[in-house]
Amino acid sequence: MKQLRFKSFPILISLLFTMCTPNSNTNSVPEAEFEVDPFEVNSQLQPGINMGNALEAPNEGDWGITIRDDYFSIIKNAGFNSVRIPIRWSAHAAIDSPYTITPSFLSRVYHVVNQALNNDLYVVINIHHYEEIFQQPAEHKERFLSLWQQIGAHFKDFPNTLVFEVLNEPHDNFTAELWNQYFPEAINIIRETNPNRTIIIGTAGWGGISALNQLSLPKDENNLIVTVHYYEPFTFTHQGAEWVAGSDAWLGTTWSATVQQRDELGQHFSEIKTWADIRNRPIYIGEFGAYSKADMNSRSLWTGYVVNQCKQNEFSWAYWEFCSGFGAYDASAGKWREQLLNALIQTP
Repeated sequence: MKQLRFKSFPILISLLFTMCTPNSNTNSVPEAEFEVDPFEVNSQLQPGINMGNALEAPNEGDWGITIRDDYFSIIKNAGFNSVRIPIRWSAHAAIDSPYTITPSFLSRVYHVVNQALNNDLYVVINIHHYEEIFQQPAEHKERFLSLWQQIGAHFKDFPNTLVFEVLNEPHDNFTAELWNQYFPEAINIIRETNPNRTIIIGTAGWGGISALNQLSLPKDENNLIVTVHYYEPFTFTHQGAEWVAGSDAWLGTTWSATVQQRDELGQHFSEIKTWADIRNRPIYIGEFGAYSKADMNSRSLWTGYVVNQCKQNEFSWAYWEFCSGFGAYDASAGKWREQLLNALIQTP
């Protein structure tokens, strides 16, 4: 089914926001009541790119990236169709019940989402870097669910070109078993205000392939997309990454599309495809990329092969990320890194 588009709707929401606070009880236009096909929505998420290291930092700008309005026109004009915006809501909400999201932060997210939508981009927003819940899931469950209650209420009148992703990369004490218990509750809360919103669910175990078979999806919830993050081989994609212990030992690792390297990559995508076909679920490779410490020829070659695998398997995708350590765009120079961009935006 063709996905309906409401290009003027974000402007209306922006005007409404100026007239009331985020917690206003003012009546709003209900979300459009029609059935949404998640496969159709998923097909519109590629080509995609992550607006990383900005709103998921402790504070925007802490990690060197502040989102400029013109970034979204730059992304659109380069040929991308969607942007994923990671957001650290947990750093901007009260610790105690009712866990109110800071109005100024909510206003900033409104603005950023509207800028993306106004540039005719599909938008994915999530809860990202909720570090506390990964260590103490039970203690933060109520707060996690409250965040989604608030996010859902505030964005309920946005068009269905806005997609919600429940949580980025559950890991550590937030096990696959707990994740299977928590995320259906989050979906139920979202559905109270967003009955037709497409929702993205990832895997535990840092969002990778290894936990796919442990993911248990609700049988009565059809408007879902499953996301998998792909950074294999990790010793190549994360060589020299300052946040990964021992990664300097991997410096100089190359990726040259040897038979073994191609076979390993193809096997990984075949595993995802088999899992998805059995369950009839669309797949979104919501993150993949190689850090800038790798050589550019290897980075662009690997990126191109991942994109081709996504196309062959009918997965959507979003490159990690726009203009930071993995960046396809050089913000200082004001231009794209052509090898990476060409690998991402390929001729069909």
